[in-house]
Amino acid sequence: MKRLWIGMVVLLMLFAAPVVAAELKIGYVDLQKALIECDAGKEAKASMGKKVKEFQTTAQERQQKLKNLNDELEKKKLMLSADAKAEKERDYQQQAKDFQRFVKDAQEELQREEARLGRNILEGLSKVIKDLGAKKGYTLVLERSNGVLYADDSINVTDKVIAEYNKVYKANKGK
Repeated sequence: MKRLWIGMVVLLMLFAAPVVAAELKIGYVDLQKALIECDAGKEAKASMGKKVKEFQTTAQERQQKLKNLNDELEKKKLMLSADAKAEKERDYQQQAKDFQRFVKDAQEELQREEARLGRNILEGLSKVIKDLGAKKGYTLVLERSNGVLYADDSINVTDKVIAEYNKVYKANKGK
């Protein structure tokens, strides 16, 4: 009797497994690729590139002024009185500190802006992934780099997510 019961359970599991498997629909998204390739990501990258260039230009100009001030101080060092020399050195030290503070502040501002842009895009992508998953009947959508060791390309929905996100982004951009 026990063998018959176990046999029936195994038989039932064999028939039920294809039904369960047929209902299970899994996909994955490469969020890094989506961030880089979506329209908002491309615009954010261009915007950040522009800001970095502006920072670099300003930093180079300020660094050159600091170098010129140091060169002037070195040239006139012997001709200046002790008080004038001390004043020029204090001025140089203050400007060097200001330059270091400028660089640190600018780098922090760039990092904050990059994080803000990335966060906004990820929030939009997350909403699109949820909507797409619900519309297309996915049981589970995973993030590619978060513990997925192998996934067949046939379940990769990254390009669909990018396309859908771009539609939403363009529609919202016009508002």
